[in-house]
Amino acid sequence: MQNEAGVAARAAQVLVVMGVSGSGKSTIGALIAERLGWIFVDGDSFHTPEHVAKMHAGHALDDEDRAPWLARIAVWIQHRLEAGESGVVVCSALRRAYRDVLTRGSRRVRIVYLDGGRTLVARRLAERHGHFMSPRLLDSQFATLEIPGPDEHPITVGIDAPPEAIADRVVAQIAEETRIQAGRS
Repeated sequence: MQNEAGVAARAAQVLVVMGVSGSGKSTIGALIAERLGWIFVDGDSFHTPEHVAKMHAGHALDDEDRAPWLARIAVWIQHRLEAGESGVVVCSALRRAYRDVLTRGSRRVRIVYLDGGRTLVARRLAERHGHFMSPRLLDSQFATLEIPGPDEHPITVGIDAPPEAIADRVVAQIAEETRIQAGRS
């Protein structure tokens, strides 16, 4: 039984769905988790009420604000992996340093980058209602964004398709990579 738990823990993986506000992280992340049968959590749920109020007022969080938030998400990721549970978490993770905190160098934590242009994202933000992130912060989001490099092994998908199609592309890529890995074992 102990051996089976160890195998499950090694097989578990977590996807961090990242991108600027308005790129569709929550919608697409939830769809990916549903299709894979994995646990889903929105990284926004790890924000403190004070930080939510700050962003709602149109003020960007600074690195001091983000550090405990990222740490809480990293703990959630680590708990999933240790429990042998795969999961999907959505988090802006705009800078490489933020992603490094979340992945902790583990190949079992994959970055899914939702890539979209400013015009498309601005239109989506203008149509979105009831979210705490102020559309006024879009410029700061793009200014902060460091696109994941090849050494991060991201799954990069454009956001110009319907969310269902984007989720299907991510799931298909994971399935293909899993098939290739299984062939190597």
